[in-house]
Amino acid sequence: MALLGVLVRAVIIVVAAAAAVSGSGLPVPGFDGLAIGFYHETCPQAEDLVLAEMREIVQEDRTLAPALLRFMLHDCFVRGCDASIMLKSREKIGERDANSSYSLRGYEQIERIKAKLEDECPMTVSCADIIVMAARDAVFLSNGPRYQVETGRRDGKVSCTIDADNDLPPPGSNIVDLKIYFSVKNLGWKDLVVLSGSHTIGRAQCGSFARDRLYNYSGEGRQDPSLNTAYAPELRKACVAGDPFDKTYVDMDPGSPYTFDLSYYRDVYSNRGLFVSDQALLNDRWTRQYVERMASADSTDEYFRDYAEAMTNMGRIEVLTGDNGEIRKVCGAYVD
Repeated sequence: MALLGVLVRAVIIVVAAAAAVSGSGLPVPGFDGLAIGFYHETCPQAEDLVLAEMREIVQEDRTLAPALLRFMLHDCFVRGCDASIMLKSREKIGERDANSSYSLRGYEQIERIKAKLEDECPMTVSCADIIVMAARDAVFLSNGPRYQVETGRRDGKVSCTIDADNDLPPPGSNIVDLKIYFSVKNLGWKDLVVLSGSHTIGRAQCGSFARDRLYNYSGEGRQDPSLNTAYAPELRKACVAGDPFDKTYVDMDPGSPYTFDLSYYRDVYSNRGLFVSDQALLNDRWTRQYVERMASADSTDEYFRDYAEAMTNMGRIEVLTGDNGEIRKVCGAYVD
């Protein structure tokens, strides 16, 4: 009878997990206190409300889809996925005041989504989870996958400029540095090459790449020799020579800048990656093989599966759960 009881309980657990995956909403335990369907009881409409608001945001301004996807990277790589990027600081010492955050957009949109959730479920859904859900929906609304996300994060109380400037990989990083930045966050080479594919949507300011790529490669006063010779003149027309403050925008994926597809990998394989860090993916055996495979793929199926896994991995970086952190009513609430 004891064995039978164990078997029955095992069947119940499996059925419950399958039901959650199939859409019944029952939470499925995830990583370190996270769960798929975490808000099933406390705010069952949370994910639907985020998606509905994201639809309106992207319809109003399609450039906000890639902006909010980037927003998650900036939050998770600095002190973990805890919405510390949102915190304002009276002394201008928070992450949002860092040099690496100067072109970041999405603060108002995260607050907008938070306000909707506060109306429905006061002091329940964390800003950290909103950032992760908004990034997922930004991908989906750009014709990418809509994968399940683990939720249950809590918001961090500390935000420091120096952390943001030290923890985010610069766009001029080589492959060795990129792998180090990612490994420190418990992300591997596959996460690196898959998440780099996020550059298939969005724009970049000339000041973030032109000096390294076009005018002063490795401090040698020349163009990056690996850059496609037909692509380089197009970029030169758009970007003032070596101006680090040039805010002119250039599409990162010129062929389909607002469609989540495999064009990024085809561009990188053809030496048309915008950043040095994009081109660097060809300088490692494993990342290069992945770029080659995606560049020649007939379907996005494999990439979409890999992307969902990589985003899940990034969403687990240094999370605060349980009694750690807090739930904020306003995501940008001032640091004490």
